Amino acid sequence: MAFSKEQLQLIEREVSALCERRCPAHLREQIYLRYDIKNHQVFIREVRRDWRDPSEWIETDVAKLRFLGPSNAWRLYWKRASGKWWLYEPHSQSSTLPAMLAEIDLDPDGCFFG
Repeated sequence: MAFSKEQLQLIEREVSALCERRCPAHLREQIYLRYDIKNHQVFIREVRRDWRDPSEWIETDVAKLRFLGPSNAWRLYWKRASGKWWLYEPHSQSSTLPAMLAEIDLDPDGCFFG
C-alpha cells in the first residue's frame, strides 16, 4: 500500500523544505539535496558535481525515513560506510515526520552530513 494523498502532500512540503534549507540557492549548480519515495520509504540524497568531470553528477544517500503504518510512526535510518542502513539512535522513531526531519537537520553526531 502506498502513501495516502495527504501523506504525500506532507512529505512534499516538509522534505522539500529541508532540502532547500540545507543547500543555499547560490550553490545549487554545484550541490543540492533531493528525495525519492519508494513504497513507505523516503530517501534523501545529496547530489553534487563530480570533481573529476563537472558534467557528471554523483548521488550519495543521506537518510532514509520509513513509515510504519500499523503504529503510525516514522523511523529514521543513516547509512554506514559499509553501505548498510542502520537505525539512527537515540532518536530512531517519532509519530511525526517534522520531528525526524529536525533530527536530520540538527545532525548532532554527523551521521547525515558528516
